[in-house]
Amino acid sequence: MSDYSAFARFYDKLTANIDYRKRGEYFHEIIKKFKTTSGNILLDLACGTGSISEVMADLGYDVIGVDNSDEMLGIAIEKKFDSGSSIQYLCQDMRCLDMYGTIDVTICALDSINHLSSIGDVRKVFESVAFFSEQNALFIFDVNTLYKHRNVLADNTFTYEAEGVYCIWENTLDKETDEVRMNLEFFEELDSGLYERSSDSFSEKAYSESELEKLLAESGFELLVKYGDDTFALPADNTQRIVYVTRCIRNGQNI
Repeated sequence: MSDYSAFARFYDKLTANIDYRKRGEYFHEIIKKFKTTSGNILLDLACGTGSISEVMADLGYDVIGVDNSDEMLGIAIEKKFDSGSSIQYLCQDMRCLDMYGTIDVTICALDSINHLSSIGDVRKVFESVAFFSEQNALFIFDVNTLYKHRNVLADNTFTYEAEGVYCIWENTLDKETDEVRMNLEFFEELDSGLYERSSDSFSEKAYSESELEKLLAESGFELLVKYGDDTFALPADNTQRIVYVTRCIRNGQNI
């Protein structure tokens, strides 16, 4: 997986259209609907710059944020100092977590699972989350669908402009594997009025619903429900994002 070193500097500017408060409250509603454990520890897996972590902390959860990018976490820690929150941030690979105790709720948002390059890596994440989950803990994650990879991301190029930065985002789809290679070129405006160029690249891979559901069951999770596109409706054929709501029924203490 990429360390997103260049992307991290511009991530918040380029995702300013995402309503993190709304997304956090959406997860909160799901948690209230399905949570049965008494604890309140929430793991924000692949937390990035900590925007959702901050919302979940504000909603009353004891949040642990995990990401493998030092650059992303550096920005998250700056937000923590500004807000005064008590979020704990750990720089870890989500395929091999090392928690201090067990977790009541794990969320993994904004297609972070798609950034895993193989089904074997997805298995490692699921098993790692299960190992550190309380019995009956929730694991909620979203993924970009095969439909989105084939019809929206595909071989398309996108441009984004925010204050002080211009981004050209070029995708290349491998039709055999449904993996999209993403190349990002950033042009950052300097005080002199000139622009400095930097780049980053990474891949996202789409996994079928049947693949994910098989891995969830084998890793100790019960699938409770799937929602489409950040709603409470069932996914459709043209759904771009599926939210999986699962419960840990076999954790590290009773495997």
